Amino acid sequence: MQARTLTPVAIFGFHVRYVVPLFQRPYVWNREDQWQPLWEDVRAVAERLFAGPSTDVPPHFLGAIVLDHSPNPAGFIAAKSVIDGQQRLTTLQILLDAAQLVAAKFGREIDAKALRVLVVNDPEITQEPSEVFKVWPTNRDREAFRAAMNDEVTVTGTLALTPIAKAHAFFADTITKWVLTSGPSEVTRERITALTHAVRDHLKMVVIDLEHGDNSQVIFETLNHRGAPLLAADLIKNLVFQVAEAQGLDVERLYEQHWVHLDTDYWRQRVARGRQFIPRIDIFVNYWLVMRLVREVPSDRIFVEFRDHLTGARPNVELLLAELANDARTFAALESMPRTTATGRFRYRVLEAMDSAAVTPLLLWLVQWPEHQLSREQRDIALAAIESWLVRRALCRLTNKEVPRMVVDLLRALHAAGPARAGDITESFLAEQTLDTRFWPTDEMVVDSLAEAPVYRMLLRARLRMLLEAIEDDMRSGMAEHQACPLNLTVEHVMPRAWREHWPIDPPDEVAAMRRDRRIHTLGNLTLVTEKLNPALSNLPWVKEDGKSKRAELLRHSVLKLNASLVASHENEWTESAIAERTRALAAAAIRIWHRPTPLLGGVDLDNAEKDTEPPPEPQDETERSDVSADQYRALTDWLLAQTLDTIPVTFTEIEEALGLPLPGRARIDTAYWHRTRTELANAIAAGRYRATGIQLAEERLVLTRLAVDQKT
Repeated sequence: MQARTLTPVAIFGFHVRYVVPLFQRPYVWNREDQWQPLWEDVRAVAERLFAGPSTDVPPHFLGAIVLDHSPNPAGFIAAKSVIDGQQRLTTLQILLDAAQLVAAKFGREIDAKALRVLVVNDPEITQEPSEVFKVWPTNRDREAFRAAMNDEVTVTGTLALTPIAKAHAFFADTITKWVLTSGPSEVTRERITALTHAVRDHLKMVVIDLEHGDNSQVIFETLNHRGAPLLAADLIKNLVFQVAEAQGLDVERLYEQHWVHLDTDYWRQRVARGRQFIPRIDIFVNYWLVMRLVREVPSDRIFVEFRDHLTGARPNVELLLAELANDARTFAALESMPRTTATGRFRYRVLEAMDSAAVTPLLLWLVQWPEHQLSREQRDIALAAIESWLVRRALCRLTNKEVPRMVVDLLRALHAAGPARAGDITESFLAEQTLDTRFWPTDEMVVDSLAEAPVYRMLLRARLRMLLEAIEDDMRSGMAEHQACPLNLTVEHVMPRAWREHWPIDPPDEVAAMRRDRRIHTLGNLTLVTEKLNPALSNLPWVKEDGKSKRAELLRHSVLKLNASLVASHENEWTESAIAERTRALAAAAIRIWHRPTPLLGGVDLDNAEKDTEPPPEPQDETERSDVSADQYRALTDWLLAQTLDTIPVTFTEIEEALGLPLPGRARIDTAYWHRTRTELANAIAAGRYRATGIQLAEERLVLTRLAVDQKT
């Protein structure tokens, strides 16, 4: 390659065309990050020239551009391809044209002509209209560029909103204000002359011309890009179309058929992923690669993984582009799918409310197949299983750190089996997981967890709202004209959080107060109301004969089934026992909505293992052998017998302190272990008249719940 430092006169001062290939990204520079700083630099040079001789003014360096040879049919105007630096090259052209426009209006004719030769070729020696422009941008920007560079028209409509049109308007307006500081005068013309000399002779760029044999793609990838950083998708686009061009494919046709709709602002828009804001197209390509390659793809290796796949597996480029484009359209369409469809419901509940976008590769895989290959029934079974797995784990406060790996493993299983039985395969795969990081919680685990869980504090508001919405939808399912639960409702406490002030216990009772505190944030005390109704309810009493009450307001204004059943079942009072009763009812609805098939592991039905009259022998944990006798667990039983509370939240460490022994190893890795009936640990807890509920292995804690009278034997 050859590198030279050139001024705009040396770059544009002859008949030439710098063509930006269609596989380059569109123009993305903006006022704050690029246009304003560039103008400040140019203005500083012009003001020095205006104030003194040119020999005292150092040039301003703009950066580098990389050019490659371009096929040039017989004609009078040479052409070069812009491999890198197209953003600054295009911006420089826009700046020069804006300066020429101002010079033509307010300056000397010689200055206007000196600038004009830098922005247009002689139209009399061009073979087509676009050859008049010295820079010809990528396909998406050409219409806007042509309009902006036409000094005889005012750009309006949607074109005026494009970055290119905005850039031209910014420079034209800014230059006009600078030259007209004191109104049109000889000073104005002198300023324009200074500006003309500044942009023609005192700006410099490093121009790198590639020679035959230079790898333009490698250079494009490794150069240090100044200004707006390249997206991973920009690099992918450049690579794919360069490979297509090298293979002799019609790149213009491939672009128009498969990539043109990806060159829109929608795809470059930054959207939230976790705590970061990432361009939508990079997020999509990341998920698409996971689905296609069936392995985890870190977000900082999107392009590298794609490049290695393209150069290693050597897939058919045209087919690859078609699949990528089709899946991109599907990905975009997901946002508008109604919640009345299984796919739309999954998107809303899982991707949005649960914020579990890591399962998107699975969703893309499931929706890509035509119905004759993957039936709607099998697809919906798969989506329901994934949703249930995620929601149940959230309700049981289990970790989701293993989700990306689980997604890859499930994709492998689906790839191996094919699409026809995708629903059955997904259910079986999830039901067979035994590790705590992957276990699909049983009905009993969910019910136990929700019994005492402060879900208002435990779940993010979007997840909690979705849980109540799903229960409302379930209640409405039998209606003749079924409509989904309205969105954007607010979560309301039935018994107010400030109960001590507004719902006091009379007479005061500290034990009763503790019991109420444990119930106040549980599921049974929560409902949904409109944002308008929420402040009106707030701290109202449940019933009141001579004034407003919470029950009356719900009855009068709420149309939700959740609230209709609430007010119908509790006419006179709302108490802690009512909260517990409603919690059990809503938990039962939750396990019905998010169904889990019964897994048979080693012939044991995990959901009903404790109900079997003759359960199979349980594997004995290595820390609970004959040298650890029942007597050594007596300390835990005695401690429990001394307790007065119906529920005792404890940590594993507190259990060990009461025992005076370390817990069996299996107790820390197997939730089902706590429910078994043939272990000394379970026997000791039962002898103390409690049972283990709400086991959270990840957080090493549980809730010990007092057994009912008929269970104390």
